[in-house]
Amino acid sequence: MDDLATVPLSDVAHVRAVLIASARGGRAMTYSELLDALGHRFSRPKMRAVCKTLDAVDDAARARGEPELAVLVVRKADGLPGQGWWVGGRPERLGYAGPWSGPAAEAFVAERQRLAFDHWARRPAA
Repeated sequence: MDDLATVPLSDVAHVRAVLIASARGGRAMTYSELLDALGHRFSRPKMRAVCKTLDAVDDAARARGEPELAVLVVRKADGLPGQGWWVGGRPERLGYAGPWSGPAAEAFVAERQRLAFDHWARRPAA
């Protein structure tokens, strides 16, 4: 890892492609799995950097009328997106104003993930 096969953490197109593949497979991925798919070892600074790219991926998805994809990237510990996903008004924009953990958060995240899974399962692979 962290060699010539690494993908820049700011590569929106590549991160989007990884997330679309995850959505087509009907599964979320952990932050560590995403970083690994990009050729990086997990570290908090790299996680924060890729979170900025996730925001750009979601901005582009909204512009295309597609479901957001960052919701597919979750913490290993509880299967929910990290704090960065919850702040900045994203859940409120999507109609959710509840807690960041617990049954209500889990149901909301599962609903948003299902939208991405269903959307990408119906699209032909490029």
